[in-house]
Amino acid sequence: MSAQNLTLLTDLYELTMMQGYFETQENETVIFDMFFRENPNKGGYSIMAGLEQVIDYIKNLNFSYDDVDYLRGLGIFSEDFLHYLSGFHFSGDIYAIPEGSVIFPREPLIKVVAPIMEAQLVETAILTIINHQCLIATKASRVVHAARGNGVMEFGLRRAQGPDAGLYGARAAVIGGCIGTSNVLAGEMFDVPVLGTHAHSWIMSFKDEYTAFKEYARLYPDACTLLVDTYDTLKSGVPNAIRVFKEMRDAGIHPKSYGIRLDSGDLAYLSKKARKMLDDAGFTDAVIAASNDLDEFLINDLKLQGAAITSWGVGTNLITSKDCPSFGGVYKLAAIQNEQGEFVPKIKISENVEKITNPGNKTIYRIYDKETGKMRADLICFVGEEFDTSEDLLLFDPNATWKKTRLEGGTYTMKELLVPVFQRGECKYASPSVKEIAEFCRQEKETLWDETKRLFNPHKVYVDLSKKLYDTKAELLNNVSI
Repeated sequence: MSAQNLTLLTDLYELTMMQGYFETQENETVIFDMFFRENPNKGGYSIMAGLEQVIDYIKNLNFSYDDVDYLRGLGIFSEDFLHYLSGFHFSGDIYAIPEGSVIFPREPLIKVVAPIMEAQLVETAILTIINHQCLIATKASRVVHAARGNGVMEFGLRRAQGPDAGLYGARAAVIGGCIGTSNVLAGEMFDVPVLGTHAHSWIMSFKDEYTAFKEYARLYPDACTLLVDTYDTLKSGVPNAIRVFKEMRDAGIHPKSYGIRLDSGDLAYLSKKARKMLDDAGFTDAVIAASNDLDEFLINDLKLQGAAITSWGVGTNLITSKDCPSFGGVYKLAAIQNEQGEFVPKIKISENVEKITNPGNKTIYRIYDKETGKMRADLICFVGEEFDTSEDLLLFDPNATWKKTRLEGGTYTMKELLVPVFQRGECKYASPSVKEIAEFCRQEKETLWDETKRLFNPHKVYVDLSKKLYDTKAELLNNVSI
């Protein structure tokens, strides 16, 4: 999969528009913004992921002889245009918010500055890569938050929508906070921990449950987690596991990790009963892991019910983001460069207010409370606007301008979020490892107020516009000719 040519991973209309620009000789430099309009699951934040795959895609973007021959066979492209494609390479600039960052609706995650034919071509691939990984990283972050410090393992490969979704979904899940994955290929490719126990078939293949447990413990004495619900969890599974743990202890075997896994039944009830049985037998440090169609809401409820579970294996509902299966990112034209080299703002208008775009060549500043380090707001502004943190800063809701907040000078700090990734077609950004991105993500979430991380009715972090950007947007809206 890593060697797959993704150049034709695009919608046909990107190519037909490219040909249109080519034939009309209109290939001016433009700016496109990739952003999303709403957090998944009505959450308070999202997580940026997928940039490394976008970088790989851009680096390897070229039309092979086979690609050109296929397009010729469609009978809709001219030979001159096909000749142009045969020598195609990306020559523009790309700016992006780094992976693992906390992100919010309406702010550009990726900004493409390039000749319009190039900027148009890359739309579809950027959207499919970023939409998918942001969705799964965000879902994982919510699940990890619900687990309240317990380890969460990503176990969803067999339920993912295909190999790529399972592979890059696992990557995104680790970025979002999972401690590891069952996906061995993801472990190899991204250098993340691989985790797992055994299936019910292991138990059923032996003459009895005790023998199956004993053989597994013999093979894997350092990591011995036994699946106890094949026949009867409390009458058979847990007692047989305790019997094997006692034999290991008597033999002087001290596993680095050991315990049981529950995969069915009332997990709250069974875990509390199993915990007492393990503790009474002297195995107070034994892990109780759980799986079985878990998500953040069920984990949250189990926690409220006092479940004695200390490790969670989450599969289908995480890798597919089952209850919210799309991220909704879009890619919109924001500016066109004129003959003087200036970017002229462009705006898309809609009867749906949330679909009206923010025009121009923009960047984003994150504003933090200086004393606590917590986020106060994000501010979208034009590139080149300057702010003095020693002076007061007035923020206002662009959709309800009477809602205002004045930050006193010296009480806040600001950080620009967009960083250069490609300049004139050359990659200028070195992607961190997945483990490094995951740690950065953990630190990023520490800057969120607890109220924003709530699963239900989270506090909203405001994404505001600078006065200059707001005024430009208002002027464009007022000057629309119908």
